[in-house]
Parts: sequence; C-alpha cells; structure tokens
Amino acid sequence: MKKCEWCESTKIQTGEETVYWELPDGRRAITITSTPSVHCFSCTMNYQCEETIKEIEDQLLLIDTNLLPETISYESLLQQPRLLKRNYFDFT
Repeated sequence: MKKCEWCESTKIQTGEETVYWELPDGRRAITITSTPSVHCFSCTMNYQCEETIKEIEDQLLLIDTNLLPETISYESLLQQPRLLKRNYFDFT
C-alpha cells in the first residue's frame, strides 16, 4: 500500500493538480496543469511523487523551453519534441 512521502500515512488519494515550475535556465516559471499529484488527508500535503518530478525536470532539460507557453498541460509538456533522446547528465 502506498504511503504519504511526508508523514507515511496511508490516507492518501491520487489526482491532478496545477503546479508552477521554474525553467532550468531560471528565466521564468511556467504553469503545468493536470499534473499527477498526491493528496494526504493526514498531513494535508499536496505533492508530486519523485517519478513525476523527474519526468518534468528531465523533459524541461531536453526540450527548447523558449517555445513553451506560460501555461501547458502535463501531457502536452511530455509530448514536446526533444532535442536529445535522454538526459545524459543523469547517472542514476
């Protein structure tokens, strides 16, 4: 059974939230709608799991962020054409 990454409660629910993300070059932030998220009913945290965070951060490193609008859906972000096939700086 999945647990809250903050308080380890099992009283969680997955859903989608709007999040705000700073671009890797730090020039601006974008709004990402319909982002997979977790809500904990015990500690009231809303957060994205590590896998979702990694997907967003990798994608932002691999695309031309100059072409991104101020607001984009999570699915549309992941469908943006990549300049590289993968993040070659990730050694995990």
